Amino acid sequence: MNTEDSKTFLKELFHVAVEATSAQRCIPRFLPPQPDGRVCVLGAGKASAAMAQAVESSWQNISTSCVITRYGHSADCKTVEVIEAAHPVPDGVGMIASNRILKIAKSLAASDYALCLISGGASSLLSYPNERVGLSNKQDITRQLLLSGADISEINCVRKHLSAIKGGQLMRAIYPAKALTLCISDVVGDDPSVIGSGPTVADATTCEDAWNVITNYRIQCDRNIIEIFRSGTLETPKPGDVIFENSKVSVIASAKDALQASADYARAHGVEAVILGAAVTGDTNEVARIHAQVAVDTMRQYKTKGRFVMLSGGETTLAIAGTGRGGPNTQFALALAQELEGVQGIHAIACDTDGIDGTGTNAGAVIGPNTLLRGAFAGMNAADYIKHNDSHTFFRKLGDLVETGPTLTNVNDFRAILCDPGVG
Repeated sequence: MNTEDSKTFLKELFHVAVEATSAQRCIPRFLPPQPDGRVCVLGAGKASAAMAQAVESSWQNISTSCVITRYGHSADCKTVEVIEAAHPVPDGVGMIASNRILKIAKSLAASDYALCLISGGASSLLSYPNERVGLSNKQDITRQLLLSGADISEINCVRKHLSAIKGGQLMRAIYPAKALTLCISDVVGDDPSVIGSGPTVADATTCEDAWNVITNYRIQCDRNIIEIFRSGTLETPKPGDVIFENSKVSVIASAKDALQASADYARAHGVEAVILGAAVTGDTNEVARIHAQVAVDTMRQYKTKGRFVMLSGGETTLAIAGTGRGGPNTQFALALAQELEGVQGIHAIACDTDGIDGTGTNAGAVIGPNTLLRGAFAGMNAADYIKHNDSHTFFRKLGDLVETGPTLTNVNDFRAILCDPGVG
């Protein structure tokens, strides 16, 4: 393949990964027959509107229902009310919408049934802070955490203990009605208690755990928040609580599904596929360095073999030190290009499966052997753009951004490195 064919193929792999984890593909496989009696749909996340739309294709006569999704991630629903709110820093609209969901949940009787649809982004969107916390404190702490380099499990631990709805507290409102939660996972390990901060799932973390995150990352809080964490007064429902006796949870799509679908597609097109893992974590730049080394070493080892693609998912962390635009995936792509230093025969793509990478409007970016050289001809030093977290600008100037718009699913990062040993 030449460079353009390689980039096209990599984009096809990404498209296949997204399609395999779409609500339309996954909901029908996991949705049970509609139960008798009053049924309502509640949910939040970047995929929640698309999930609700898929439910409406199978279930009829749905009672008062509401889901919250990110601005621009809506889908047309006939019965379920869809409200758009801010992500990743919550806003007042999300707080009002979350209160509406709580009121619907509290109105349910023991004979009623709640179908809860949770996907990545729910932690920000389903934002109803405890009255002792307030929205402004929640917003400030969220901003600091997002810039700190904390991973999603740590961030969500704090969010749960500032909330009146997450960390199992939505299930507290639903009880004693029965509930089924369907999750599209954007977290490493696919733990339902972490996905969207587990609004219907028992929370094993504690206020002490949340306080440790606050102190470890030097998050600034006012005295009231410090006292809340230290006193443990905002503890969440724990495993074994009676409120979970009528609750079931299923993860219906994850990074593993996305990677397997892409691997199958690659093999069907004569390209061997190796899945490095669906749970890759760590500093973005360091992950890029390791991926580059593995690609180069494998190329050398299999010099006479055919083309192959290395696939990985998960979520890297990026401590923001600069003032540029971008996200973990474009940063990974640019750092990978720098580590490869123009090695021939290697092309790669890194994208967020929700279609939006960090502060950019793109899903990610593609690179090839000439990425650094083209950047230099355009007057750009890749190292400077990496240092200032300005990968979006670098790839925009080269025309190598991958722009899909909101995909209405979210199973985190997708990375594919296409290698041709016959060229390298």
